[in-house]
Amino acid sequence: MQCSWKAVLLLALASIAIQYTAIRTFTAKSFHSCPIPNPVNCSLSQDTDAADRLCDESPTFAYNLSRKTHVLILATTRSGSSFVGQLFNQHFDVFYLFEPLYHVQYTLIPKLTQSKSTTDRRVMLGASRDLLRSLYDCDLYFLENYIKPQPVNHTTDRLFRRGASKALCSPPVCESLGAVDLHLEEGDCVKKCGTLNLTLAAESCREHGHVAIKTVRVPEVSDLRALVEDPRLNLKVIQLVRDPRGILASRSETFRDTYRLWRIWDGTGRKPYNLDVTQLTTVCEDFWNSVSTGLNRPLWLKGKYMLVRYEDLARNPMKKTEEIYDFLGIPMDSNVERWIQNNTRGDRSSSKHKYGTVRNSAATAEKWRFRLSYEIVAFTQHACQQVLAQLGYKTASSEEELKNLSISLVEERDFLPFS
Repeated sequence: MQCSWKAVLLLALASIAIQYTAIRTFTAKSFHSCPIPNPVNCSLSQDTDAADRLCDESPTFAYNLSRKTHVLILATTRSGSSFVGQLFNQHFDVFYLFEPLYHVQYTLIPKLTQSKSTTDRRVMLGASRDLLRSLYDCDLYFLENYIKPQPVNHTTDRLFRRGASKALCSPPVCESLGAVDLHLEEGDCVKKCGTLNLTLAAESCREHGHVAIKTVRVPEVSDLRALVEDPRLNLKVIQLVRDPRGILASRSETFRDTYRLWRIWDGTGRKPYNLDVTQLTTVCEDFWNSVSTGLNRPLWLKGKYMLVRYEDLARNPMKKTEEIYDFLGIPMDSNVERWIQNNTRGDRSSSKHKYGTVRNSAATAEKWRFRLSYEIVAFTQHACQQVLAQLGYKTASSEEELKNLSISLVEERDFLPFS
């Protein structure tokens, strides 16, 4: 069947329109992609209807074509995740969000703590995955469902630790900044920038080449499978782990009320009968399950998963950061290098805030050996023996060995990314 001249003309006009739209789309960095009419059978109206349906059903399909990399830092509390987050926050082309799932947790399960049951902790996973998918698509309006009180006209002053995100404290999101304010401290961001306009934040997100999100509210990498397998996202997971003995020491010092019984044991040498050991064992179980999944290298994680030990990063931050960026396929810029140089050589007074990132990184990784009593260390080693061996952490067999920093308790391991 031959095409009539009218059909040919319509096809030509449609082709011109499609090319124009593609050029506008490319320059706008949205990279939206939809099928074009098939000129073989001249079914113009039928094909364009199908194209419209596909565009409506899959508005973010474009990220497949855009080379946009989405990064999720999967961690647990007091494992060095704020430090790792800064390795992305400082990059000029990365839009970084600090713990957006905080809002999901405290809306759905307000009293959720580390000691709650596995069932309770997983109630929020479906909502968390939906929110992550929307945030990677730069749909920040979706977050409004979980911010209390709900934003008015897409503006809020309640975003959790907004100041930890450089993009949310810089123009065009923060229009009031001058040249002297380019490097705001976290606490100064809200004071100088005022309320957060989520519309401007979404525009900033779309202007960045990549999106990175840090969370301590997803227990295991297998919980992310639906997102990892989503072809629209190009999601890569950096799983950060730390010696559970170091995590316990840091939590006991940071969350003094929650870990009060551990502190009593450490101070008196007597283990409280009502000690909540799940505050420790849950961490080890999550590590074991998640790392086992990653190291078993299932096909769905191929090219998508990298295991990073905090201790390796602390001892050689520049080298390890280069490895991370190489895995992600993102060039590491000078801002990241400068931040590492300025924030990993501090003295003891450098990190006054409990969530601060300025410190002597190598010394911080080992400090737990002088904070915990040997009795608690021995208990932790027994309770977490599987994951300690899995991650290459050695046990200390005596008080003397524990305190002797010339004896390393971290084995040399090379956890190569699954590529």
